Amino acid sequence: MKKFLILLIILFSALPGVCAPGTTATYVIDPVKNAFEHNNLGIIYMEEKCYYAAIQEFKMAISLNPKTQATAVYFNNLGKVYLAIGYPELALDCFQNAVTQYNLNFEFYKNLVDCYEKLGQTTSKLEFYKKNDSNPFDKIMLGLLYAKTGNTKKAIIVLDEFVMLEPNLMITPAIKQYIQQLVDELL
Repeated sequence: MKKFLILLIILFSALPGVCAPGTTATYVIDPVKNAFEHNNLGIIYMEEKCYYAAIQEFKMAISLNPKTQATAVYFNNLGKVYLAIGYPELALDCFQNAVTQYNLNFEFYKNLVDCYEKLGQTTSKLEFYKKNDSNPFDKIMLGLLYAKTGNTKKAIIVLDEFVMLEPNLMITPAIKQYIQQLVDELL
């Protein structure tokens, strides 16, 4: 009787695995989704001024989802944290990576120019972008650097040239809005 009872218990314990194949719960690890969640955690930490935790979260997001448009946002957020804690050298690399990953976000360019200003490189970068016009997006940097150095009229002219040359890009409305802000400052 004991043997029969033990055999019956073993049979019933193995029965759910045998009777219902394919019902085992599986969890798929999605690095893109996890990167998005780490970025959101980094933003929360940044708002709470827990900068070290924010830096770690943004770095995890970048490592989980490299070389995409979303990665540019993660780099930009990481650069903002580095600027907030006073490390513009580290922020510079982040902002340059953000612009390289996705060059149609005007905020990335503005943050890069702000970083140049904190590093005291606005004049040298202005001269660099005056000479370098192989990339049409260099006009954005040139215009922002003119505005940062106080030459608002020249900034408006350069940015307006870019808007006329590239009217259908996603970045163009943001540049138009910035030009309008510059014009309002002049008046």
